[in-house]
Amino acid sequence: MTVSGGRRTVIASGLLCCALILVVLFTSPAAFRSPAAVVVMALIGTAAVLVQLRLRNDDPQRSVRPPIWLNILGIIFSVAALFPAVFHLGMRFAQPLALGAVSSFAASSAIILHSFRKHS
Repeated sequence: MTVSGGRRTVIASGLLCCALILVVLFTSPAAFRSPAAVVVMALIGTAAVLVQLRLRNDDPQRSVRPPIWLNILGIIFSVAALFPAVFHLGMRFAQPLALGAVSSFAASSAIILHSFRKHS
């Protein structure tokens, strides 16, 4: 049984929605004030966009490439926000680093989604 392209995106989106539901259900409300929770939610959203990119890049003439440098910058910010003690950063830097990670992932996702709209 083969799955068409439209169904694959629906199935992938449904699985990522389930991941978001599990994160929200099994996390206390106080935990959403931490930089780690913000970064995890941003990473799940970015994974959703990258899955969409992977599933839509069937046509080589219309392939969209993600901005790798933005994703690497987001990963660096998120690792620094999750482990500020390892990098000898104070806890006051964790929130701006988490904001930088979320902003990088959001900009990368916006660029990818804009190119989807441009090519369709």
